[in-house]
Amino acid sequence: MKATVIHEFGDVDVLKYEDIATPKPKPGHVLIKVLAAGVNRLDHYIREGSIVPELPFPHILGADAAGEVFELGADVTGLEVGERVIVVPGYPTDDAEADIRPTVTAPSFALPGLHITGTYAQYIEVPARAVVKDETGLSPEEVATLPVVLATAVHAVKGVGGVKTGDKVLIHAGASGSGSMQIQVAKALGADVATTVRDDAKGEFAKAAGADLVINAKTEDVVEHVKEWTGGQGADVVIDNLAGDVLAKSIEAAKAQGVVVAFGFAAGSEVSFDIRSLFFAQKQVKGSMASDIEDLEWGLAEVKAGKIKPLLDRALPLSKAAEAHRLIADSEVKGNIVLLPWAD
Repeated sequence: MKATVIHEFGDVDVLKYEDIATPKPKPGHVLIKVLAAGVNRLDHYIREGSIVPELPFPHILGADAAGEVFELGADVTGLEVGERVIVVPGYPTDDAEADIRPTVTAPSFALPGLHITGTYAQYIEVPARAVVKDETGLSPEEVATLPVVLATAVHAVKGVGGVKTGDKVLIHAGASGSGSMQIQVAKALGADVATTVRDDAKGEFAKAAGADLVINAKTEDVVEHVKEWTGGQGADVVIDNLAGDVLAKSIEAAKAQGVVVAFGFAAGSEVSFDIRSLFFAQKQVKGSMASDIEDLEWGLAEVKAGKIKPLLDRALPLSKAAEAHRLIADSEVKGNIVLLPWAD
C-alpha cells in the first residue's frame, strides 16, 4: 500500500511517500480502507519532534480517518465489509482498559500517529471497538475533518469547561481547525461566543462558524473587549488554544470563579502570569487533552442533526502531505485540511 512516512524528525521534507506492506487484521481488529485522512497541527508538532523525543521510525502520522471496512479479523461482530466508519482518535490498546475514563488516563492509551501507526496510508488496522459507524451522510473528505477537532472540542468545551446555555465563552484562534470547531460546539450548547483572530479574512471565517463577537488580537485589546461584551464581568469560560503570552490575558479575561481551559500551545509552551490574577478571584486553569469515544459520538449526533458542520479548507493527495504540513505551519488553513490516499 501507499503511505506517507517519516524516518526522522525534521521539517516538512522528512515526509516521504512510499510503498509499505499492507497490514492484516488481528483477531478482534478490522482493516480499514482509508478514504480520507485529516491533518492536524498536532501532526506538525510530532513531525518536528516537539511532542516526544523519540519515535520507532519509520513512522506514519495522522489521527483522523474516514473510510470503510475492508477486512474483518476473527471474532469481530457488528461490522460489515464495505460499511462506512470513522476511526476513534485515541483509545487504550489493552482491551481490559477500554472503560477507563478519561480515556487518556488509561496506561495503554494510544493516539494514532503518535503512539501507534497513523492514518496517512491507504489502510489502517485498528481494534473493532475503536471505530464508530459513519451515519453523517457526508463525503469522506468532510468526515475526515471531524474526529480529532470535534471530539477534543466536545471534551474541552462541554466536558472540561462545563459550558452550558447562556454562558459567555471566549475562544482563542477562532479560524483554526480546533478553534472553529470549539465555536460550533459552544454554540450547540447554547452559549454566546467571542473569539480572537489575527486578520479580517479569518474574522469572517470565524463569524461564519458562529462567533457572536470577533476580536482582532493584533489591533484590539482582547481583555477590554471581553469585559465590555460581558458587562464588566469577564467570560464564564475561556478556551486557550495558544498559551505563550496569551495565557495571562486569558486568565485576566475570565470572570471571578471562571474557568480557563488550556488546550494548545501554538504561541509557545512557556507561560508567565501574575498568580494573584488567578487566586484572588478564585479562577481555575484546567488542562484538556484528547477525548473519549462518548465525546465523538455526542459530536457526530450534532453533526447529523445539522447543528455542527465540517469546515473543509482543501483536500490534497496523500503524496502532498508535505504541502499540507507547510500550510498548517504557516497558519494558511481556515478550518481543516485532509489527504486523499487514493488520489493521483
